[in-house]
Amino acid sequence: MDEVFRALADPSRRRLLDSLNARNGQSLRQLCTGVDMTRQSVSKHLAVLEAAGLVTTVRSGREKLHYLNAVPINAIADRWISRYDRERGGGLADLKAAWEREPMSDAPAFVYTTYIRTTPERLWEALTDPAFTRRYWGVTLTSDWAAGSTMTWEQFGATVSDPEQVVLESAPGRRLSYTWHTFTPEFSKACGLPDELADTMAAEPRSRVTFEIEPAGDMVGLTVVHDGFEPGSAVLEGIGGGWPAILSSLKTLLETGEPLGEPR
Repeated sequence: MDEVFRALADPSRRRLLDSLNARNGQSLRQLCTGVDMTRQSVSKHLAVLEAAGLVTTVRSGREKLHYLNAVPINAIADRWISRYDRERGGGLADLKAAWEREPMSDAPAFVYTTYIRTTPERLWEALTDPAFTRRYWGVTLTSDWAAGSTMTWEQFGATVSDPEQVVLESAPGRRLSYTWHTFTPEFSKACGLPDELADTMAAEPRSRVTFEIEPAGDMVGLTVVHDGFEPGSAVLEGIGGGWPAILSSLKTLLETGEPLGEPR
């Protein structure tokens, strides 16, 4: 928390976060264009934000793209502000809500990073064991987790399976990638999606989610990339606020043995 508050204390760094909030997934060159700072200053501020976990970077060809990471703000709101008066914490809560809004349509990905006091093996188990995923996510995922294998997704009392609902990459303790679930009529009805929205989601190209696991001292860094959306995606809008809460609950479960409240 100390690094997060120190990073947010500088107005120049807050301007960079504002820029990413307005348009996520920018390169260093693009960020320099939008602020009145030298390239060297922007680079230094980004390094501080990345060290605090407020910015995550992903390589795209020869460029490094920067994404706003909502996980630390979600953790502050869920674990720290709740001890005090919610009304006094309204400003930061508003900031958290703003950072969980849908990114601009030209940034078709969610990129989140969190650091968990656990081991790569234990984190892999949490991502693939159905008993684990059900506790912090409310979703039961069933597969043998070999690349190319199908997955079964159970949520809201509905079971979803499809030949294209598959594991894309599987490197235990290091990397896991799979396609997002199918929006079947049964699933849409179970989670209360309006018919028109359910039809729109079902017609969209299937997105994918990737988990990158990297040791970081006595902790493990987990980066989640959810991409493959088309511009204006209804699915992207629907999952927009979910990942920070899921990752906060995952972190709490692994570190304390109890998830954060009810899975969302």
